[in-house]
Amino acid sequence: MKALKHESSVAPFIPNDGMARQEVRCAVRFPLALPVVLSTGNEEVIAQSRNVSASGVLLELDRALPTGLDIRFSLRMPGPVLGTLNDVLVHCLGRVVRCSLSQSQYLAAATIDEYQFAEQ
Repeated sequence: MKALKHESSVAPFIPNDGMARQEVRCAVRFPLALPVVLSTGNEEVIAQSRNVSASGVLLELDRALPTGLDIRFSLRMPGPVLGTLNDVLVHCLGRVVRCSLSQSQYLAAATIDEYQFAEQ
């Protein structure tokens, strides 16, 4: 099975103050609450997705993750979201791009740099 590498184009964003910045959001997000187990190389962290796109995922978890941390995780994507009859397991490689505390949960945004569909 071949791993797919995701490449995204980042459009420039010019805010009201005239300073150019990079707009990071470049894919449609799906509001999906899916269980996720992250592997950081040293440990596993239990999380739940809040939303998923082709280029990244927003995760809700009980602890902070450092920015830049490489992670591996799998998502069981619902068939109706993908337009398939059955759910599809997707193995992903990415990295944490930001993490913040929101009320009592941490929210970590992570890229999906590579993904591979599992054979079922």
